[in-house]
Amino acid sequence: MGEPVSTSRRGRRPAGQDARAEILVAAREEFVERGYEAASLRSVARRAGVDPGTVRHWFPDKARLLTATLGVAGLEPDKVIERAAAGPVETLGERLVEAVLGIWGFDGGETVRVVMPAVLADAELRGLLPQFIGSALLRPVMTALDVPDAPLRTGLVASQMAGVLLTRYLVPVEPLASLAPAQVAQLVGPTVQRYLTGPLPDVQALASESGAGAQFLT
Repeated sequence: MGEPVSTSRRGRRPAGQDARAEILVAAREEFVERGYEAASLRSVARRAGVDPGTVRHWFPDKARLLTATLGVAGLEPDKVIERAAAGPVETLGERLVEAVLGIWGFDGGETVRVVMPAVLADAELRGLLPQFIGSALLRPVMTALDVPDAPLRTGLVASQMAGVLLTRYLVPVEPLASLAPAQVAQLVGPTVQRYLTGPLPDVQALASESGAGAQFLT
């Protein structure tokens, strides 16, 4: 993504491609050092040495900036998930599956095949993925659920959807890879729904029984 940008430069610059590239470098550094929650468009602008308006010219909000940093500029996964989460919780599972496949399957999965290996091979970008998934994608679902164990439930959903994306686009497993999105949603949706609203085992009890997971949960 280019050479590191000095944080000492200040002042307005034209909103050209050079400024955009420097904003992305600064955003990467800001997200890695401060985390998604603490970073802001203003802090990225300061680091890049540009006016905040220049950042907003290219990236209207922080979620757009993060997706661009991860190499998927132009996608709005958080908005899609927000719309899916706005409906009845009782049917959220199927809507989520369709929403996720709509986000990543619009080009036949080409974005997933190109971007994900590159992100996973880069330690810094790989470290941003949990923030992206947690803050930009799962938060609307956690809000919709409004239950104490929502983080666990949405984490299980994320694991299920990661598996679907893997076996559909990265390591195609037939016939799943060739099914229409609506068909996949009908098949996988009930499992996702169980994660969202069905009964779950007592995780603390399971951790105590296994021993190995107890330390992780404390």
